Amino acid sequence: MSNAPCPPERTYRAICFDLDGTLLPMDLDEFMNAYFSLLGECVAQYGVSWDDFVLGMKAGIQAMATHTDGRTNEEVFWEHYFSFVDPGACNWPEVLGDFYEHDFGKLGDMVVPNPAAASAVATLAEKGYPLILATMPMFPRRAVEWRLRWAGVDPEQFVYITTFDNSTSAKPHTSYYQGVLDKLAGASGEDVLMVGNNTVEDLAFCKLGADAFLVTDNLIDPVGFDLASVRHGSLADFAAWANMLPSCQNPACVDKDN
Repeated sequence: MSNAPCPPERTYRAICFDLDGTLLPMDLDEFMNAYFSLLGECVAQYGVSWDDFVLGMKAGIQAMATHTDGRTNEEVFWEHYFSFVDPGACNWPEVLGDFYEHDFGKLGDMVVPNPAAASAVATLAEKGYPLILATMPMFPRRAVEWRLRWAGVDPEQFVYITTFDNSTSAKPHTSYYQGVLDKLAGASGEDVLMVGNNTVEDLAFCKLGADAFLVTDNLIDPVGFDLASVRHGSLADFAAWANMLPSCQNPACVDKDN
């Protein structure tokens, strides 16, 4: 499929965006190293060693990525994190709430936003498309809001954002994307466009019928995917293509209580 902007073959009732590497230019390894370092400094104040902290974080992340028991990612993370870290070391909700409210924002100094992100999101919001931030749900909402701000995007433009406390699985499991669809009352996969940069994690939505636009600025392709089989291009290309989309005539209703 050509990456030149051309009219879509279907109409959409909602549009989902990945965040890291899609709307937000990012070297994920560099970011995670800086994130671990900053959070590790925070918890060290309460007697948590670096080794125990890293083991707990890795165990929690791995569990969120693989569990299938229906619990939220938040519940699963803490269970495995506390296998290595003393749950009584501090008031964890208070300490981490303060960390994500303040210190986490410092990590944005390493990010240079792409203006095409704000342009594309604003264009689609103005056209009436319900926008879902289908980001890997391993962070609390405040950390996701920070990352959107670093990208120059207003979090309020999204009607739903996946986070570790409202999701029960993660990418690339289709159960994660089914959870997104379950928030779109009466919508099916065929009604949705997924915009992402990872050929495995983001294109997994296509297994449920979603259409896709693969953003190639920070492409992650561990499987040698045939780019010609899907619409693709830079984020600037996507912003130009979004300008060509008609206004949304039948927007999906978002059921935030479901």
